[in-house]
Amino acid sequence: MSRSAELGSARKDTSNQTPGVPGVLPDGAALRTIQRRRKRILRIGVVVLLVLVAGSQAMAERQSELHDMIEAIGLFAIGVCIFGRGWCSLYIGGRKKTELVTTGPYSSCRNPLYVFNMIGAFGVGAQTGSVVLGCLFAGLCWMVFRNVVAHEEALLSERFGKAFRCYQNTVPRFRPTWFRWRDEEDLLCKPALFLTTTRDAMWFLAAGPIFEGIKLMQEKGWLTPLIHLP
Repeated sequence: MSRSAELGSARKDTSNQTPGVPGVLPDGAALRTIQRRRKRILRIGVVVLLVLVAGSQAMAERQSELHDMIEAIGLFAIGVCIFGRGWCSLYIGGRKKTELVTTGPYSSCRNPLYVFNMIGAFGVGAQTGSVVLGCLFAGLCWMVFRNVVAHEEALLSERFGKAFRCYQNTVPRFRPTWFRWRDEEDLLCKPALFLTTTRDAMWFLAAGPIFEGIKLMQEKGWLTPLIHLP
């Protein structure tokens, strides 16, 4: 589960643990509810965007160099997303619910997993050959994640107290600031988490064949684009 500020080295306040259950968050149920709501909204958004893709067409010709360049940029963005999600999971593994992690990618922004997801969403939209659709996909993710993060941070503030508030005041929510970079010599990693996080990101690659199929149906006249986007 991706949560803002799950990476770092500040130990949690044990006074907030669930009695008799070491390392278990008392607000775990609330976080699961937030995550379920996030996934539900994203599913609805994906359906809406698929309808938009089916009813629109990129201004650049499908066989043009511009169209291919936009798709290539999108594919690169998806690659960055897959790599970034796996990278973040290396820092989460082994201490996901026991520490406030603030090193590695989490030292430059509080929600690097969400940032990489937004990059991947842009890449998905760019597979249509339209920069506008790429930005719309990324914008949808940003709107959903902004709402989710606000709820997550309220819980994290209650959970970790002063340590999280200090982290919140010095590290941006989404905008990376690399001059704040801090790392660790050793990491406790969970290979299963790394593989799961990376595997889940592979779904971004499905956008290519899906959108190519939509373009083919538009060319054959089975779908009629209503708008043309740059």
